[in-house]
Amino acid sequence: MAAKKLKIQSPIRVGNKVFIRSVTHFYTGQIVLLSKDEIVLRDVAWIAWTKRWADALLLGLTKEDEVEPYPDAALVTVGRGAVVDVSDWLHDLPRAQT
Repeated sequence: MAAKKLKIQSPIRVGNKVFIRSVTHFYTGQIVLLSKDEIVLRDVAWIAWTKRWADALLLGLTKEDEVEPYPDAALVTVGRGAVVDVSDWLHDLPRAQT
């Protein structure tokens, strides 16, 4: 019996909620557009600090983490050349300042 093949997808895909760590900043948001040079997000927050990285990915952000949301209608571009890593964000996107 053949083993079932696991379908692996990059978190960098339109419609996906992500946590992006760049060389200077961290962002959460939903990807709305991809180009060769950019990842464009909506419902974006700049994450100034997370208490513990593993806890943030597993449990989401808490009031102890520092969150600075962009205005609701804002689109934010992250240059792909500045991206360190992109993780699936399995929680509601943070929209309140903490």
